[in-house]
Amino acid sequence: MCVRGQDAPARPVVLPYRDVPLGGPRAMTVRRGLPQRAQSLIGAWCFVDHYGPDDVSLTGGMAVPGHPHTGLQTASWLFTGEVEHRDTTGTRALVRPGQLNLMTAGSGIAHSEYSTPATTVLHGAQLWIALPGADRFAAPGFAHYEPPVTDVDGAKVLVFLGSLFGQTSPVPTYSALAGAEVTLAAGQSLDVKLDAGHEHGFLCDTGSLAAGGAVARPGEIVFQPAGAPAITLKASPSEPTRVLLLGGKPFGEQIVMWWNFIGRSHEEVAAFREEWQRQRAGRTPGAPGRYGVFPDVWEHTLPAPELPTVRLRSRG
Repeated sequence: MCVRGQDAPARPVVLPYRDVPLGGPRAMTVRRGLPQRAQSLIGAWCFVDHYGPDDVSLTGGMAVPGHPHTGLQTASWLFTGEVEHRDTTGTRALVRPGQLNLMTAGSGIAHSEYSTPATTVLHGAQLWIALPGADRFAAPGFAHYEPPVTDVDGAKVLVFLGSLFGQTSPVPTYSALAGAEVTLAAGQSLDVKLDAGHEHGFLCDTGSLAAGGAVARPGEIVFQPAGAPAITLKASPSEPTRVLLLGGKPFGEQIVMWWNFIGRSHEEVAAFREEWQRQRAGRTPGAPGRYGVFPDVWEHTLPAPELPTVRLRSRG
């Protein structure tokens, strides 16, 4: 019988996804890889939605009215299409392929997301990053970055957060993170050096991904626990494989995540919800609340769902 050595790193496993409709009569369905019962976070990455390619004439595209966030950052990454972002710091920005839009919610922010009229096919990922306790009430903000396309042993790489493959993103983060898009030619293998103290997830976007004996299809994540100094990614033999690499130091904190809020207790999240509902109901042009000043173009905002009848549990 062969027993894994005590100091050998755990082998990677495949995290499945579940289909989640975003709402409306022609709901755009996303593949949600995080959070799930078996794995709540990968480093500080706490939420992964993968969607498309969708014909927006059939799905209606992305149409998410103003809604709140606390205690996190949202990282928007597109492969195809264009999305307009507006938030209550006054930022209006377009999300385009190969460009990172990173929004810090911190103490509280609200934003809207709509695919633009010029978009015919929408394809991308929406990612959340949990803020550590010391920084979770940071001031709201927004950062935009277009990483250079680099060649790494024949693979096309864009490093949008942290440092990988000799490239470093200038976008500051509140915890040790890495994020990159990697595209492999059909049948190509790529050896990736990892920070052994970090956890890593490899979201398969196109083709199929083999990594350390695990094989993922589009929407699935290969999760490599901390302890591995390297991993080999191998593409589908018949078509190119595109992957989002997400890594980070194990978060080491318990969080309570419900709807669009991250807090530290049921009571805190309930208070965030109550403040959002109160701000929606008492909207006065130019009057700020926890979630900032609503843009004039917002005709309506999303109401918060009812809290569950049981206490929200912590995870992490």
